[in-house]
Amino acid sequence: MDSPPLEVHPTRGVTIAEDMISTAVVILNWNGRQHLEQFLPSVVKHTPRQVRIIVADNGSTDNSVSFVKVNYPTVEIIELKENHGFAKGYNLALEQVDAECFVLLNSDVEVTEGWLEPLVATITNDPNVGAVAPKLRSYGYRDKFEYAGAAGGYIDLLGYPFCRGRILSTLESDCGQYDDKREVFWASGAAFCCRAELFRRAGGFDADFFAHMEEIDLCWRMQLMGYKIMVEPRSVVYHLGGGTLPNDSPRKLYLNYRNNLAMLFKCAPTWQRCIVAVARPLADALSAMVYLVKGQRELTKAVWQAYKEFFLAHKELGKKRRAVRSSVKQESHTIYRGSIVLRYALGGKKFDKMM
Repeated sequence: MDSPPLEVHPTRGVTIAEDMISTAVVILNWNGRQHLEQFLPSVVKHTPRQVRIIVADNGSTDNSVSFVKVNYPTVEIIELKENHGFAKGYNLALEQVDAECFVLLNSDVEVTEGWLEPLVATITNDPNVGAVAPKLRSYGYRDKFEYAGAAGGYIDLLGYPFCRGRILSTLESDCGQYDDKREVFWASGAAFCCRAELFRRAGGFDADFFAHMEEIDLCWRMQLMGYKIMVEPRSVVYHLGGGTLPNDSPRKLYLNYRNNLAMLFKCAPTWQRCIVAVARPLADALSAMVYLVKGQRELTKAVWQAYKEFFLAHKELGKKRRAVRSSVKQESHTIYRGSIVLRYALGGKKFDKMM
């Protein structure tokens, strides 16, 4: 069920400690005026006055920019001329933002009182932290965790992502069971707080991803550079999800498969790549066959197209792998050394204390 709409608050509502590092909340938008109308009020209301709020517009044609200019004069605008996708769009926008801490926020996220301070404090207080995420709950089912992040993200040995509070398609209710601040593998791109200098040094998001999986890829590269990824459950946000592409979209499935394979090729150590090279095609072929049996031919085609594009990109991915792996300081220790799919099939549908 939806929560009641918030009133518009054109002026900023809260203050913060003066020693907070310079921070910018950046919302990437593409034809999302409806989301801005619904969710921007909470961001303006609950974000400290000293923090810049910026809407980076990816060439929208729905009057998103004029809406923000008229209704939110304190919100800054960065206008990009075309839709560059999530990854490149953020890269281009953040080139124009001078801050020590970036907070990347989806346009379909409702924030809560005190959401920002714990995230920025995590970056400030530990120089080894590269990125941190809040706890994400579902906007529509507010006692449930949200699919794209929940209480911190992980991947298994074959690269399949899952979360504390979300294993494959099963969402847990948030009863405080994952309220401990801890190191994780990835921070959700729906609400992604990171060290700006590190974002730039890591090369930002992989622009070839366009959208989906880019934050997991960046978090892996940050870990290889010697940094930690954290979740801070004292910060709570509500994510609508599916704002750009619906969950059953063939385009979304294609991007997730293609980008996941590219990420593994670039970042995984050799021993893991050898396992992936054997097991992943078999697992993904099985998934494609299941879609076919269910009559979802477009989803089956999306999986095959992802593999086709992945193989065609091998030469370029080889260059990226050499760049990533040439300066590894540490391997990630937050990868689940098993199969999340097999665990799920055997009844393990909750995170519990698996890691």
